[in-house]
Formats: sequence, structure tokens, C-alpha cells
Amino acid sequence: MKKLLVINGPNLNMLGIREPNLYGKGTYKDLVELIEATAKELGCEVECYQSNHEGAIVDKIQSAYGMFDAIIINPAAYTHTSIAILDALKAVAIPAAEIHISDVTKREDFRQISYAGMACEVHYIGMGFDGYVEAMKYFVNK
Repeated sequence: MKKLLVINGPNLNMLGIREPNLYGKGTYKDLVELIEATAKELGCEVECYQSNHEGAIVDKIQSAYGMFDAIIINPAAYTHTSIAILDALKAVAIPAAEIHISDVTKREDFRQISYAGMACEVHYIGMGFDGYVEAMKYFVNK
């Protein structure tokens, strides 16, 4: 049975409140419930983790070594700033997918660089919560 780790970065705990025109009205709780229901459907194990702290995300990635088959990560704002998260993903060498609920490719110039994405083999950008589902399907069927 595949074991997937889903990591969400800063401010994703504010889904449903934070800029619903960009991120939708679904809450973080709704997202976790969707991920857990999808895991049940796909017959895989999943753990969801959210932190607003870069070092905690790095620690979580490092602790995944030898424990998970894949990482699905939405680094949120750390996407564009965190070489530490990129280095952690590279260090553990666990297959990873980058997720963004909004289409960051059509947003501000500073959002056009994805450090974490450099260590990811697939990217689901601007698909809303469905990006998580697609990433889970990808790794379960890989």
C-alpha cells in the first residue's frame, strides 16, 4: 500500500477565509476531508501536514525519509523563497509533486520562480483542490 505525505505551507490553514476569489470557498478542513476520502478510494495511506513555519516544513520532509513513497507539497509562499525546502526535497529524494490551488503562472512576477518545484517530478497548478486528487492518482498508479 502506497504511503503519501501531503504538506501544505503557510496560510493554507486560512482557506475559505483568505482571498476566496483566488483560492475558493473550501476550507482547509474541506481539503483534508477530500484528501482522506480520495486515499480511501485509491487504497493508499495518507498523512496531511500544514505549517506556517519554514523550518517545521523542512523537518517534516526530512522525517519522511524511509517512511513515505511520495510527497505532495503545496509550499505556498515558500515556493518562491525557500531554497531550504528545495534542498530538503532533494536530500530525501522521495518522488514529489508540486501543487498550487491558484494559477501562479498568471500572477505576480515574483511568483514565477518555484524553488520547491525544481525537485518535483510533476506539477498541478491552478486546479484548485483537484490538483491534490490528481497528484494522489499519479503516485498510486505509478
